[in-house]
Amino acid sequence: MNANVNGNAAAKIARLWNWLPIKHGASSATETTANRSVPSPFWIIVRKEFGDHLRSWRFGILIGLITLACIGSIYTAVTALQAGVKTQETDTSFLFLQMFTASDGTLPNFTTFVMFLGPLIGISLGFDAINSERNKGTLSRLLSQPIYRDDFIRAKFTASLLLIAVVLFALGFLVMGLGLFTIGYPPTPEEVLRVILFLLVAVVYVGFWLNLSLLFSIRFRQAATSALSGIALWIFFSLFYSMIMGLIDKATAPGDSSALSLLLRHANMMLFLNRLSPSFLFTELTTTLLTPGVRSLGPLTTAQVVGAIASPLPLGQSILLAWPQLVGLLAATMICFGISYALFMRQEIRSRS
Repeated sequence: MNANVNGNAAAKIARLWNWLPIKHGASSATETTANRSVPSPFWIIVRKEFGDHLRSWRFGILIGLITLACIGSIYTAVTALQAGVKTQETDTSFLFLQMFTASDGTLPNFTTFVMFLGPLIGISLGFDAINSERNKGTLSRLLSQPIYRDDFIRAKFTASLLLIAVVLFALGFLVMGLGLFTIGYPPTPEEVLRVILFLLVAVVYVGFWLNLSLLFSIRFRQAATSALSGIALWIFFSLFYSMIMGLIDKATAPGDSSALSLLLRHANMMLFLNRLSPSFLFTELTTTLLTPGVRSLGPLTTAQVVGAIASPLPLGQSILLAWPQLVGLLAATMICFGISYALFMRQEIRSRS
């Protein structure tokens, strides 16, 4: 037994020595070269996690399903544009953006697929990120190396978020390329910027579900429990939350003869309750960025509408209009990551016997 303990201690010392960038007897020039060549443990874990996700069957199956769904949405958008279907956009100068928002009714559009299926990517990448390492016994062995705890949890999140960004931007550029090839209409610089901003918002939206699944992975020791918790919340916000809001709206709606102030107060209250859902925030963001004709996201009175010019908003005004929703989505993502970070740093990690 003593031999085993001494052997493990010697192996650990050897690993620690290998991590050091400066070896005994090295010159100053060699020390400088070694310091530049040794990568940070944080980026080593990021590269390792990124490669593991790319090689996993789970990720490949999900990407295949989402890619097929997006190709179907492209077909419906092209069919709708060729048939002259009217969309929410009032100005035909933004025809290329309708590749992301138009549909002929047979399948949802691209933004709807991203809103509905995007959270599955985040949940699948994060539901077993921590508890699987703990159950296999590799977490304690990994943290026994000269690696900080915060580097480990940040590397897990960074690798998954980078992969999400690669996937969403690849799908978005696929839609743009197929749209350019199909309709033969090149996008304007403003349309390209709007699409890039939409893809960045989609990364933040899926990153929220990634942080939520990381939180469940830290809180629950079983991967099945954390996966079911994430999927349950995804189904609740995607399907049942709008139904519950509809029931509340019918139960609390004032009568037709009510004053205008009561009607506006009720509409603002329901808008506030709907905005507690990340899916609703993402819908408002995508509507504002991809539909320049949208000039307001709340109720307007007749006095506010009279005299308004029916023209699309410039990009800067659309960003200002959607800025509160973006801040809310970013705040929810940061809060979930902060809670996950605090729980992980306070947890006791023991080696499995």
